[in-house]
Amino acid sequence: MKYGFWLPIFGGWLRNVENENMPPTFDYAKKVIQSAEEWGYDTTLIAELYLNDIKGTDRDSLEAWSTAAGLAAVTDKIEIMTAVRPGFHNPAVAAKMASNIDHISNGRFTLNVVSAWWEEEARQYGGAFTAHDERYDRTEEFLDVLKGMWHEDTFSYKGKYYDVQNAKLEPKPVQKPNPILYAGGESPRGKQAIVENCDAYVMHGGTIEEIASKIAEMKVLREEKGKEPFQSFGMAAYIICRDTEEEALEEWKRITDVKDTGGYAGYQDFVSKSQLEQQVKLNDYSVSNRGLRPNLIGTPEQIAERIVAYEDAGLDLLLLQFSPQLEEMERFSKQVMPVVEKKRQEREY
Repeated sequence: MKYGFWLPIFGGWLRNVENENMPPTFDYAKKVIQSAEEWGYDTTLIAELYLNDIKGTDRDSLEAWSTAAGLAAVTDKIEIMTAVRPGFHNPAVAAKMASNIDHISNGRFTLNVVSAWWEEEARQYGGAFTAHDERYDRTEEFLDVLKGMWHEDTFSYKGKYYDVQNAKLEPKPVQKPNPILYAGGESPRGKQAIVENCDAYVMHGGTIEEIASKIAEMKVLREEKGKEPFQSFGMAAYIICRDTEEEALEEWKRITDVKDTGGYAGYQDFVSKSQLEQQVKLNDYSVSNRGLRPNLIGTPEQIAERIVAYEDAGLDLLLLQFSPQLEEMERFSKQVMPVVEKKRQEREY
């Protein structure tokens, strides 16, 4: 299992907790990612939103790509997976920027392709926002241009959304044939676009059975298209690790005590404008990306046992959320990661 974490660019992950002691500043983000390298984390995911959908649209948040470039320069090992939303980017320029950050990081920059869901944000920032399936038409053209710019010496493309003529991009990315393209989606149209155009599949949090089913389906779809197997299957999850079950349950109760805050506006857009199989529960609102559904809650032993079960289901990447970030990331690395490794070794023998 590879361990990733969501970079804390919004000031936290909990919609019902006002101050999580994790400020949305570059200095804090740098401290988190440099500590994560020491603690054995493999990946960080930097969400791309121009408004803060966790703490409220009037609150501070960091911009993803400039943050990624800054962090690439002050780290050595960790993969920097940054979201990109086609409705907000010129694909030829995005290809150039991505190649540049890939060089800054010496081949550690990857992309999480997101087809967008927040209509109000698009209105404020001039992004393209269209009907659900049409978003994926744009995404596919966007990816055509990205790959063409990365792969070809001179590239031309004329589609419905993008027109690029005799374009050159040098230097090409460090990674060959290109930086890994991750993506997530649960609608039939979304899955089609991912199967045909991306390298790895990431999912919101789900039960072991749900995740196993999604992985199996995507493997079949990929094979039917005659594509190489996906390089990775990842899942978002929120960690509550405590010495006892009772302590973990108390923390769960604390963070799911719903308060109607500014963050609710973004959540409402999320559930109404996307086609996720969404059950609106306290858990799903309280922590983003369905982070509580995997139930990685309890003692280190209990959490490790569940992680091994996800690994058995075909999952190989966890994209974790913690609060407060530094303290809980360190706890997880020292108390859970070794137990997972021990259980894996025991199974091998």
